[in-house]
Amino acid sequence: MARKFTSIAEVMADLQAKANQRIKPIENSKKPEEHGADEYECPVCKDTELVYYQKKSTNNLMYTFSKPCECRERKAWKRRFKQSLIPEEFTKANFENYETTSPIQKEMLELTKEYRSLFKIIKNGDGKEKVIPSNNYGLLAVFGEQRLKEMPAAERSALKQKHNNYGIGKTHLQIALAKQLIKEGFNVLTVSDVTFMEELMQAKKMDDGGETYNRLLNGALSADVLIWDDIGKVSWTEPRERMYYTIINERYRKQKPIVFNSNEDRGTLADKIGYAGASRLIGECGKFVLEAEGIDWRLKR
Repeated sequence: MARKFTSIAEVMADLQAKANQRIKPIENSKKPEEHGADEYECPVCKDTELVYYQKKSTNNLMYTFSKPCECRERKAWKRRFKQSLIPEEFTKANFENYETTSPIQKEMLELTKEYRSLFKIIKNGDGKEKVIPSNNYGLLAVFGEQRLKEMPAAERSALKQKHNNYGIGKTHLQIALAKQLIKEGFNVLTVSDVTFMEELMQAKKMDDGGETYNRLLNGALSADVLIWDDIGKVSWTEPRERMYYTIINERYRKQKPIVFNSNEDRGTLADKIGYAGASRLIGECGKFVLEAEGIDWRLKR
């Protein structure tokens, strides 16, 4: 039964009593060490990422407010890192441990760092604004894998040794770039060409109303930066060419960059992903495209 009040003073007293009941659990909550601090990654906010505090208003009512805990940005970085799908073998890749034993590797490192400098986070009042370049960034072969395969067997080995594009650190550099961007707050998705394209093509055939396909496609289209490792590796088919074009063209329209590397050259990459897709992919690089070759560090090791 609702209580009847006979004066403003009784109304205010009732509101104060209810406010005290709401904040009582906060005042009487156990300290982290009494609650089992080891149960939480952050004992300050108990993994809620919010810290609560109280403030008395002009009418002597106590109000409860919240502010982000200092652990929020750290946990957000971990979530972005997990969602980026960075391969386990490259989790320790960074600019500092990238070995520059040849002039081309130094050039690759300098170009990657220059591209990295185009990304900025600008504080805008209480929020942050992301500055993301529209330029793509690509590392290509001088003499593509497909071209090598088409050469006579007697010439193939010598050409492979002369124009080696494998194991020169392309993926290492671009994963190092991805990790720095993730840490600063950018959403990055890393995909490996063969796995990614096969998953997309299989998802199109699934009888789930397009749910899996749309989820995969949306991830590739919505990420601030798409890191595409070994693009053009998968065998050419007409449906795959259309898939390449769909992703490249949509990101081109949205002015969202693709950071890619390939063991194909400009010509053979166009053969593998389609000329329209290659035109947009490479054409949007501007100065940030480099044809590289050198010694395979895996074989050297």
